Amino acid sequence: MNRNAGFWIRLGASLVDGLLVGLPIMIVVWMITGKWGNEDWISDTISGLYSLLVPVFWNGYTVGKRICNIRIRKVSDHQPPGIGTMLLRNVVAGLVYGLSLGICAIVSAFMVGLREDKRSIHDFIAGTEVVYD
Repeated sequence: MNRNAGFWIRLGASLVDGLLVGLPIMIVVWMITGKWGNEDWISDTISGLYSLLVPVFWNGYTVGKRICNIRIRKVSDHQPPGIGTMLLRNVVAGLVYGLSLGICAIVSAFMVGLREDKRSIHDFIAGTEVVYD
């Protein structure tokens, strides 16, 4: 049985993703468009597709999660997430976080830090968990 990944390692994996994937995406978009910050929708779309699709095709990992040795898996059968699972995890949960004006995102951070199973709101919506490999 894998140990559930807590707040700090998940935050670390997100920061690594931001630095190793997000920053290069922003730089490439800037080089193509010549505009910094005005074309956020392009980098947001690419970043969104990255966070949606990479875990589906890479056994629950993103670059940051792989470096931190953690991954996303379904709670029910411990299999990697499919596209439907990742849509629930990213899009539906994103809507919940947005509609609550970020309050649910803060609650999620506390859930990951304080709950024994380390699951957040988006984990419950999608039926996922993040575990050490």
